[in-house]
Amino acid sequence: MVKKAVSIGEAMIEMSGGTGGSYRLGFAGDTLNTAYYLKALLDADWSVSYFTAVGDDIYSRKMVEFIAGTGIDTGSIATIAGKRAGLYMIHQAEGDRHFTYWRDTSAAKLLADDAHALETALGEADLIYFSGITLAILAAPARQRLIDAIGARRRAGARVAFDPNIRPALWPDKASVAAALTAAADVASIVLPTHADEVPYFGDADAQATAARYLKAGCEEVVVKNGADPALVVTHDGSWTVGARRVESVVDATGAGDSFNGAYLAARLSDASPEEAAKAGHATASVVIGHHGALVPKEVLG
Repeated sequence: MVKKAVSIGEAMIEMSGGTGGSYRLGFAGDTLNTAYYLKALLDADWSVSYFTAVGDDIYSRKMVEFIAGTGIDTGSIATIAGKRAGLYMIHQAEGDRHFTYWRDTSAAKLLADDAHALETALGEADLIYFSGITLAILAAPARQRLIDAIGARRRAGARVAFDPNIRPALWPDKASVAAALTAAADVASIVLPTHADEVPYFGDADAQATAARYLKAGCEEVVVKNGADPALVVTHDGSWTVGARRVESVVDATGAGDSFNGAYLAARLSDASPEEAAKAGHATASVVIGHHGALVPKEVLG
């Protein structure tokens, strides 16, 4: 019997390049990126679906076509009349990438408004994945509805993975961030935070403190990412420090954390230990940062 993984969040239209005033259209998003690597790395015993909402415009349709073309199931994606997909543009300045967003009319902000559609999308899921961005774009009642629905699936036996992926611009204040992330950890089995992102909100002295806080909040397994530095994996049974692979040249770090998450979860779903899964995560991320864009061709993943 095929098992089901569901990733929940916002996919956006990406306009990149900008050379000579010309931009390249693409589609991206943190939870979509992770779904892509899950699909690429899991075997045929697993299906991967993406749950979001899109508009009724041509670019929303193109987005759904793109997602389906990667092998991800799009059957649960809702179409909302009069809405649009969110959009962002990337420009280079002072040697770094900078982002400008247009997401006020994003249909994804309504992804959890329909309780029946939400329950249907998550029904029978063996793995659910979501992020802090997923929570941040939702109105407070919809955010709680999503957390409650995910919690119900965890109690029914599903694994739940959560990346806090804190984006300050999406939140009204620090208290809102802390409350939402703590509530998410309570319904999650696995939490995949980035230590540097957590410090301004929780004051964690080190990665151990970040892991301990999330375990106390209710999850069972924490993977604290720390860029090129080793990741810390902590469960109730032990802890492991797993070094990243050395990369001679970083071409583009976009999607590195998302690809780590996808590879880590794929390994865990394939019965790898937490330590081995973290090694798999680093291996995939090391390939991704050697290529342009968040989604690298599946054939280069090995």
